[in-house]
Amino acid sequence: MAEIWIEKYRPRTFEEVKGQESIVKRVKAMVESGNLPHMLFAGPAGVGKSTLALVVARALFGEEFHRNFLELNASDDRGINVIRETIKDFAKVKGLGVPFKVIFLDEADALTREAQQALRRTMETYSSSTRFVFSCNYSSKILDPILSRCTLFRFQPLKEEHFDELLETIKEREGLEVDDSAKVALFSLSNGDVRKYENILQSCSSVDKKITEDLVYEIVSAAKPKEVKEVISLALKGGFVGARDLLLKTMLKHGLSGTDVIKQIQQEVLDLEIDDRKKVKLVKDCGEIEFRLVEGSDEFVQLCSLLALFSEEC
Repeated sequence: MAEIWIEKYRPRTFEEVKGQESIVKRVKAMVESGNLPHMLFAGPAGVGKSTLALVVARALFGEEFHRNFLELNASDDRGINVIRETIKDFAKVKGLGVPFKVIFLDEADALTREAQQALRRTMETYSSSTRFVFSCNYSSKILDPILSRCTLFRFQPLKEEHFDELLETIKEREGLEVDDSAKVALFSLSNGDVRKYENILQSCSSVDKKITEDLVYEIVSAAKPKEVKEVISLALKGGFVGARDLLLKTMLKHGLSGTDVIKQIQQEVLDLEIDDRKKVKLVKDCGEIEFRLVEGSDEFVQLCSLLALFSEEC
């Protein structure tokens, strides 16, 4: 059975981790010295936080690391019971043949305040036998008592060169052909998220081994930048009706939701060759309409409202 590429191409050693050189260097030195503190990995999705935690476990315990390594996703187990039962039971038993065990809490910013308070005491009590590794998107959602007990590492989105290295590896192993426009589209749509990048690439390869820009946008069900720019340009020239009709056509063609459209419009506004003050006004309009959509307003009515605001700027 075919393997999912996000697991097939997941780094297994420190040397294979891309884009976080300074973090990898410091964590590797801690592992090699055997002096591993509690750690908090913070940053956007798909940049290597969970991967580095697994690399640390393999470096410490070898391929049989699961005996001394507990991985939990805090978005699933976010209440105080998981701290009192699962984590405490694992932490209080000393590992065999190892100086300490490791508990990895993914998406720790989803833990309730009560769970984090209980976790603080567990970290203190069992620090001699257990180390904690947390990952989160927003470190501001982690309580100060937890933050003060951890060494904080802030991860950054990967750069285009790191995606190019990954693409070359996958192309060689999977026998793919990827043209330059498709490469640009893959990087643009992934927004620095390696998981999203690999998932899009694998989905495209299941349709055709020759990957083009059209195929990428078809798989992702996203409008091409030039389609969105055309809608914006029409609106800014005062062509409200034409912009509205083209927007509806684009949404139906790609099956886009209102929030998808808003995000693409906001992204394209930043690349328009217009005065910066006007860009600020247009981005502010996008934010207002997105808020209304989140609150449950009718999508097409609100998008028409956005185009009307853009038309007023002509």
